[in-house]
Amino acid sequence: MSWSRPLLLALTLALGACSSALTPHWGNPGAASRQLAIPLAVRLAIRPPPEALLDDAAAGRLADAMAAGLQGVDVPAIATVTPLPLDWKLDITAQLRGANVLPRFAIRNADGQEQGAVEAMPVPARSWAEASPETIQAVAAQATPRVTQMLLSVQAARASASPEAILAGPQRLRIIPITGAPGDGNTALISRLRSFLGNQGYVMQETAEGAAFAVTAQVSVVTVNPATQRVEIQWIVSRRDGHELGRVVQLNDVPAGSLSRFWGDVAYVAAEQAAGGVQTIIRNASTPG
Repeated sequence: MSWSRPLLLALTLALGACSSALTPHWGNPGAASRQLAIPLAVRLAIRPPPEALLDDAAAGRLADAMAAGLQGVDVPAIATVTPLPLDWKLDITAQLRGANVLPRFAIRNADGQEQGAVEAMPVPARSWAEASPETIQAVAAQATPRVTQMLLSVQAARASASPEAILAGPQRLRIIPITGAPGDGNTALISRLRSFLGNQGYVMQETAEGAAFAVTAQVSVVTVNPATQRVEIQWIVSRRDGHELGRVVQLNDVPAGSLSRFWGDVAYVAAEQAAGGVQTIIRNASTPG
């Protein structure tokens, strides 16, 4: 089965051009995915957070738990109150939102410039205030993979950027959850897109703060006949103010029921091809006309 090459739509012209079909290399993730396994080239210092709605003891336990979690996935992290001059920092804050507390983890370079941020799942305010060992460990376990992915995305962005771009900081792109895909499609597609856009020099984040653009996708699967389903994916790129800049549209027929559980290589190929279109839209929007 081949996946159609994405059709790039420029909304200002309402025109598109279709190109030839593409045959994916099924089961071969290629070099791009392997690059995400490289360790971070700097040390990450985690200070007990003074603005996380925790007492000093609980703040220290949270810093220790985050350091241990990151060390477990080969990120050179340390909990300390005195970071070294060249350390990067992980700043932890928390906000009360209704009956819940929302933890936020911001990554800063050695000069104090924020490089990206992620949020953990909301925690009931009472549980957060009690700060039991179980709650602290659960927050750290949930936040660790998000912080790790952000670090890797930042490193990939810096590796592909010019010195001037590094000084200005990497361009941040907000990822908005995908809707409409059956099985694990929503999470698989966004995970793959994170990898490809991260390797193109973007820092992918879930929060809006600091992001110049946002990308999401709408997926629909309709039955063509008893043996075939038609999958349409529309990747939507928008500006910070919500103005839609363009779409990358993919359309393909698949065996009926083949995507009802796992998307696998289909998610890989769809995201790989979509990343180029997303990058084109962003570049066009970023270039003075």
